[in-house]
Amino acid sequence: MLLVCRFTTPVPVDLFSRARRALELLTAAPGCLGGELGRAVDDPGCWVLTVRFVSVDAYRRSLSPFAVREHVVPLLAEATPEIATFETLVEAVGGEATDHRSLRAE
Repeated sequence: MLLVCRFTTPVPVDLFSRARRALELLTAAPGCLGGELGRAVDDPGCWVLTVRFVSVDAYRRSLSPFAVREHVVPLLAEATPEIATFETLVEAVGGEATDHRSLRAE
């Protein structure tokens, strides 16, 4: 599962430090595979926070601790309003692609 939150101008106050803290808290959760904060090369007012989880359940559980609700949830609420959670269907590492089964009931 992939959480993708975009932040655009006006960027939230102290985005860098707040996103860094959010990454520390979320990546400490069981089932979190890692995360990144990036900024657009062509538009320094556009940022993206990306965090990967093994499952939707792991993502939802990661939002439960008080510190996450205190620091992360308010930051995520300031993201550009758009769809933010995605399931990973193809993953590639070292030139090899791996397909993943959809978690959606279809």
